[in-house]
Amino acid sequence: MGPSRRGHVERLAGNLLTLARLEHDVSQRELAKAANFAESAIAEIESGARQPSLPELMHILAAVDQELRIQLAPYDTHDDVLDATQQRLSADEQAHRRAIHDQFAAQLRQGASLKPPAVT
Repeated sequence: MGPSRRGHVERLAGNLLTLARLEHDVSQRELAKAANFAESAIAEIESGARQPSLPELMHILAAVDQELRIQLAPYDTHDDVLDATQQRLSADEQAHRRAIHDQFAAQLRQGASLKPPAVT
């Protein structure tokens, strides 16, 4: 498993909670209260500082009427190819790409309806 895939796995629970909150227009505080969790725990999960157990994640998602469905699939090497490409970029090129992605993510969080930026 390459760095990109590992990063996706490490951020999966936090990304799922963030999406669930945004879809239901609730704050971390409101989600924590509905799930009977500490608000700090929700914040830690969303930031990637804490990894919840699968039952914990499913319990939190259920608090906003969401369920987690898991499906097994063959390993996709797509991210491994991207990792190899990323390793050939200079530090400045990598920083530029990260800045573009961060800007796009910020616009999405603000509810903007945009096309993804072209990465050069």
